[in-house]
Amino acid sequence: MMDRTEMLESALESLPDGIALVDVEGEVMFWNLAAEAITGYAGVDLLARPVPEELEPLLLERTRHEDTEPGTGAQTRRGELVRARHKLGHEVQAIARILVLRDGLGTRIGSAIVFHPAESLDALPHGETGDNQSVEASQTDLEDRLQCEYEDFVRGGPPFGVMWIGVDQAPALHKTHGAGACEAMLAKVQKALAQGLRPAEEMGRWGDGEFLIISYERTPEILAGHARTLAGLARTADFRWWGDRVSLTVSIGAAQADHSMGETLALLLERAQQGMEASIHAGGNCVTAAPGRHACLPS
Repeated sequence: MMDRTEMLESALESLPDGIALVDVEGEVMFWNLAAEAITGYAGVDLLARPVPEELEPLLLERTRHEDTEPGTGAQTRRGELVRARHKLGHEVQAIARILVLRDGLGTRIGSAIVFHPAESLDALPHGETGDNQSVEASQTDLEDRLQCEYEDFVRGGPPFGVMWIGVDQAPALHKTHGAGACEAMLAKVQKALAQGLRPAEEMGRWGDGEFLIISYERTPEILAGHARTLAGLARTADFRWWGDRVSLTVSIGAAQADHSMGETLALLLERAQQGMEASIHAGGNCVTAAPGRHACLPS
């Protein structure tokens, strides 16, 4: 009869995620077949040895977790995007989680790392940035967060959606008054939008004149209503340039992740982008929850 250890090992081997068990000395005690397929490193080459330097990112800064004592906080972390190195030399993007393992007395005995490949970030649509490094940095941060939230969602996590926001006056102001004026205006809009964000939401620049918000509303209808509230707040931004007040409006595309649609993260963002473009074509100052379904705010 198969004993308990054999049953657990068999179960871990059957999982599609990479599973690694690492002891307190940092040596690999278990490395399943999925981990081999993702990284190119065979378990027989890693067992009883330290994790190779190329795979260190999977450990998610292990020392942070080694200092965590029982009862002082969560022993698990949400998925994080990491970039490790395959045995053949190419980059492996993965969503990784780590669990601190303790014995019955609370003594740390090791860590369990669970990881799986992440969708290519290069495939995600986003706005143009020109040479604006701060916008590019914001895009990178949001891309990492989006990957993690999407992976959590497809594994049964809470609902989430995105709002792709274009500032209607940005292109004209940039053309007539330059980048400095446009950036000053966008800062005002961002401050106004921030007043309406939920506690867990994240907002950042997604293009030269665009923002992206990661939201956690329960339904597409609630998400669209939230977007309309934000569009109203954007209109309250008091922006003046050389003494002239510029009235500001935004065009928003809102898209909710949907299990039934079987869509990728890139397709979710494309729906939001199409919604924003539909709002622009409707004259701006609009929210579109799906192409062809938009609601324009009063002028």
